[in-house]
Formats: sequence, C-alpha cells, structure tokens
Amino acid sequence: MEDRDETYDPFEALDRAAGAGAVRDPYPTFATLRGECPVHHGRLSAAFGLPEAFEAVIVPTDRHFVAMSHEAAVQVLRDGETFSSRGYAGSIGLVLGHSILEMDDPEHARYRELIQQAFTLQAMERWEARLVRPIVHGLVDRFVNRGRADLVRELTFPFPIHVIAGMLGLPEADLPRFHRWAVELINIAGDIQRGLAASQTLRDYFAGVLAARRRDPQEDMISVLAHAELDGQRLTDEEIFAFLRLLLPAGAETTYRSSSNLFCGLLTHPDQLEAVRADRSLVRRAIDEGLRWEPPLTGIARIATRDVEVAGVEIPKGAVVSVCLGAANHDPARYPAPETFDIRREQRPHLAFAYGPHTCVGMHLARMETRVVLEAVLDRLPNLRLDPEAPDVHITGLSFRAPRRLPVLFG
Repeated sequence: MEDRDETYDPFEALDRAAGAGAVRDPYPTFATLRGECPVHHGRLSAAFGLPEAFEAVIVPTDRHFVAMSHEAAVQVLRDGETFSSRGYAGSIGLVLGHSILEMDDPEHARYRELIQQAFTLQAMERWEARLVRPIVHGLVDRFVNRGRADLVRELTFPFPIHVIAGMLGLPEADLPRFHRWAVELINIAGDIQRGLAASQTLRDYFAGVLAARRRDPQEDMISVLAHAELDGQRLTDEEIFAFLRLLLPAGAETTYRSSSNLFCGLLTHPDQLEAVRADRSLVRRAIDEGLRWEPPLTGIARIATRDVEVAGVEIPKGAVVSVCLGAANHDPARYPAPETFDIRREQRPHLAFAYGPHTCVGMHLARMETRVVLEAVLDRLPNLRLDPEAPDVHITGLSFRAPRRLPVLFG
C-alpha cells in the first residue's frame, strides 16, 4: 500500500484523533472526576467534549466506567480473570490481529513467555551497544554544532523507529514508509480504511522477511521470534505478525512520547536538569518521574467478566472498565503534590507501564532507550535550555500525550 495522497499526514492525523491541540492539560479534569468518585461512570472523552476516538472498546455509554484512583486502577489491572483484555479484539485487534494485547491467561502467559525470549538482558546489552547508542549519537551529530535544535523533530521522534527497524533487521531505505504504516495502523479511530490497508501491507511485508529468517536466522528480533520455543510449542506466522504490528506503535510512538515528555519536564525545571547533569545517579529517578508525571498513553481498557465492585462502585458484567493511568499517576493519596515534576520525590512505583499480568513486556527496552538519549543530551549539549523566543512550549493530547516541539539552544 503506497498512499498517493501527498497532503495526508498520518502523524498529524493521529495527534488530532488523540486530542492534541484540543486538550492541553487533562489533569485538573482528572482530579475533579477522581474527587467525585474513584470510578467515573461514562466515557472519559465526554468530560472533555471530544468524540470517542481512542476509547478503544465500543459499547453503550451507560456501560462504560473509568478507574481514576491509583487503588481502583491497581484492582482492575492485577485481576485479569475479572477484568478481561479480550475487548481489544473488536477495535485495535482488527488491525493488529490476535496479539498479546487482547489475550487472557492461560493463552497470555504462554505467549508472553515465548516473546520474552526476544527481550533478554543479553539482547538489551547488545542492542544498546550496537544499535541504540549509534542511532542516538548519529542524530545528535546532525545538529550538535548548530547551537540550536528541535529535540522532538530532530531526536526524540525519529530515534525510536530507527531502533525498532534495526532490531527487526529491516533495511534503512524502508524506514519512512514503515513508520507511516505503523502510525496509520493505530489511527483506526480516525481512518479505519487506512488502518486496515496498513495492516495488510505490513503483513505482506513481514511475510517475506519471516520466511527468510526461518530458513536463515540472523541476529535480529524476527529471527528470535521465528525460532522461540516453549515446551515444544513455537509461535505461528500469524502470532508473529500480530506481535510485530503491535511492536511498531508500542515501541516507536510511546517511547518517542515518553522521552519527549521527560525532556519537557527537565527543560521547564532547569534546576532539575542541571542536577541530573551533575549527578548521573539521578538519571533513573528522572526517567521514572517523567513517566509518572506525563505517561505517554493515559488509558487502557478491560471488560468486566462478572458483576464486580471497584472502590465501592458496582460494575455490571460486560461493562467496559477503562483505567486512566494518567489520573492514577496523579492520585494525591499516593503521590504528594502529584502535579509537580520532582525528580527527588519519594520513589513509589507508577502505572505508566500498566500493572499485573499485562505489564508492558518492552518496559526495560523503553527505559534503556530513554536513558541512552538522556545521557547523550547531557553529555553533548552543554548549557541546554528552551529557546526563549519559542512560543508556548507545552505537552498536549488526551489519550496520547507529548509536546509537538521542543526548540532548544545549547553551547
């Protein structure tokens, strides 16, 4: 599938569908709703006057609930038997295929053990040295002598898709269309036909690569998945295609957004930026605080498999129960002064990577990538600061959040 419409920008289309430009700061509304009740009855988008967009499971409005408090969110996410992931089959599953996103145990546990073979510590160390560091520093090389840059467009936006393509062993020449298909894939709320077409195109593209890797394994993730085995079972072609379709947006979109949000937090709190530059033991704390303060994806959804009570609210069997990760990460019952970006706050686990059986399988990769890009910026861009002439730099969006640009000066 090659799109002949040169005026169509899938990245802009995804941002619009996710609330960018329409929702600047959702956290006051989250706080109001959480204060009224730890579980909100209705669609979250309605509270912002937005269409349904990325509320991923389509059901009647009166059967939709949103866990807003940290306690309610944890209750939902840790109980995969009561709160099923199968609802994704009728939405994002239409373009991903039958992926880990929509699986429940025991299928989920078996599949997860198989794909985790592609995320070993040895693999992480190899990718960091051979792939992530060269990509990040290669991008910094392009602007390091200029004294100014847009960190989003020139660094945080391009580097994760380069990493994913490198992990999969795909040729660099294919990267622009590969990235475009990945974004069209997840924007099914904005354009279902483009999403379905991108899904089929990616399947066809990966089919040739997978067949070659089954015959002749290489040092890439597709080869690992092609030959992963657990108790005599292997992944089928369709299971691998579904995971690869999921990996594209999960690995590229969320990492670009989380690293961009972290830089926004540090740049708007220059004392904390300089503290991290001076004391690299604060890097991990800064990354976790960025994820808590502004998770790249603010919500995920489940289906109630029985009548159940969450935080005192009765939820009927078959209802959608969304979990607002953003609201849970800003719950003052767990995080004092939750709206404040503070890398020195008492460390408590956050929910940016979800929780329970469906905790993000790629979270260690995401942390490693973010650490590498942050260290590269700290090492190579002295006196880094927001461009004082840049107007109104801020994070935007409801379901997916990130700054659209981060104009900086350095040197």
